[in-house]
Amino acid sequence: MTKRSLLLAAVALAAATAVPAHAAQPDRAIVLPGASSAEGIASGRGSTFYAGDLFRGDIFRGDVRAGTASKFIDVPDGSRMAVGMAVDLTRHWLFVAGGPSFGYVYDLDTGATLATYAFGGGFVNDVALTDAGAWFTDSNVGQLYFVPFSLGPHRTLALSGPAADTSSQFNNNGIQATTDGTRLIVAHSGQGALNVVDPATGASSTIAGVSVPFVDGILLESGRLWAVQNFMNQVSSVRLAQDLSSGSVTGVITSPLFQVPTTVARVGGSLALVNGKFDTGLPPTASQYEVVVVDR
Repeated sequence: MTKRSLLLAAVALAAATAVPAHAAQPDRAIVLPGASSAEGIASGRGSTFYAGDLFRGDIFRGDVRAGTASKFIDVPDGSRMAVGMAVDLTRHWLFVAGGPSFGYVYDLDTGATLATYAFGGGFVNDVALTDAGAWFTDSNVGQLYFVPFSLGPHRTLALSGPAADTSSQFNNNGIQATTDGTRLIVAHSGQGALNVVDPATGASSTIAGVSVPFVDGILLESGRLWAVQNFMNQVSSVRLAQDLSSGSVTGVITSPLFQVPTTVARVGGSLALVNGKFDTGLPPTASQYEVVVVDR
C-alpha cells in the first residue's frame, strides 16, 4: 500500500470513529428527593434549576450537569403551593405562582420569603418576567396579575378577546413575555392555543396556525416557542412570525421518561421538564417525582 493510500485509510478511520464535540446525551431524569408532587421549573445561574413541590410548596434546587437535586426551601406546614415559577437573575429572586389566589417571591441567596401576594382570583398558575416586574396567569378567572420589582402593590389586568375565555376547567396557563415586554404570550389549555396579550390594555388575539392540545408551560426563545403538552407527553417546537400574528409547529420532542410533563426551562443548554404525573390522579400518587433533561 502506498503512503497516500495509508493516509487516506487513516483519515477514513478517524472520521468513522470520531465523537462529535457536542454529541447529544441520552435523556436523563433527576429525582426530586422526598417530593410529594411537582409542577414548576425555572433556570438559575449556570446549570442550576429550581423546581417546586406542587402541593407542599417546597422548592428544590438542582444541577443538570451533576444530575442532582435537594430541597432548598422548606414549607413545614404545607400551607403553600408551588406551581409555575421564574427566576430574576439580576436580583437573584424566585417568583412562584401559588395556586389558589397567591403568589410568592423568594430570595435565592437565603431562601427567605420576600413578599406574599393575595391576588384574590381563582388559580394562579404561572409567571413570566419583564424588565419592570412579573406577570402571573389565572386559570379560572379572565385576568392577569402584575407585581413590580419594587414589590409594591400588585395590579390586576382584566382580559378581553380569546384570552378572556374561562369556559374550560383550566384556561390561561403558561406565560412568556417578549424581550421588550410589550406583548405577552399566554397558553390557553382549554383552547389548545396560544394568545397574544397587550399588557397595557388586556386585549388579546390568537396566534393563527398553531394547535397545541393540552398545552401547559411554554418557553420563548428568539422567535421559537416550546409548548409543553402535558397529557400528550410531548413538547412542540413552534416557529412564530415576527409580529406574533401566526406560527407553525415545526417539530415535536418525545421521551420515554416523560410522564405528564408540565413546565419547561432552558438549563445549561438543555431543556429541563418537570414530570407532574397527573395520570396517577389528582393529587398525583406517584412514589417519585423528577425533572427530565433532554439535550435539544
